[in-house]
Amino acid sequence: MGETMTAEPPHTTSWPMPPLDGYTVDDLLTLPDLPPHTELIDGSLVFVSPQRYFHSVVIDLLVSGLRQTVRPDLRIAREMTVVIDKRNGPEPDIAVVRAEAVRSREQTYFEVGDVILAVEVVSPESEARDHDTKPHKYANAGIPHFWRVEMTNTDARPVVHVFELDEEKRVYRSTGLHHNQLKLSVPFTIDIDLTEIDHL
Repeated sequence: MGETMTAEPPHTTSWPMPPLDGYTVDDLLTLPDLPPHTELIDGSLVFVSPQRYFHSVVIDLLVSGLRQTVRPDLRIAREMTVVIDKRNGPEPDIAVVRAEAVRSREQTYFEVGDVILAVEVVSPESEARDHDTKPHKYANAGIPHFWRVEMTNTDARPVVHVFELDEEKRVYRSTGLHHNQLKLSVPFTIDIDLTEIDHL
């Protein structure tokens, strides 16, 4: 007699039901099995799509360049949660933070008051957040400097949009657009050759 074959039930993904009042930063930091780089925006969990190679190498290029001239009282962090308030925990691609904010090698977030510069490298799926939602929240929370980095259509190199905070209005004002060389005096002396991406 042959064995009876039974069909395996289809695999389904079980997503957690969001709380009525939305998620909190505590949920973001403690929920098990969240995908890497999940962000919390206005009480909603935002899952990040797979990133392009451009995204990865630009972060590497900028982190390396920033670390070469960073002041002793500051540190460079990549892809770590920044707690703005109970319902907002975005994850900038790069953050420059006060050195005293680095409490241990195991910490998973920084408080927004310790962030000097937030950098977002724009991906197709994050364009609206990186252009509007996140800079608005960063400015309103008082982060003094913000960079938005995009890929040029001509040579696939990074172009860096640099902004400084208008503290009275809590909005960012543009202070420059940098194509081949990122040379700044704030928040510290910075000189990064953006064409180095060609060798990465």
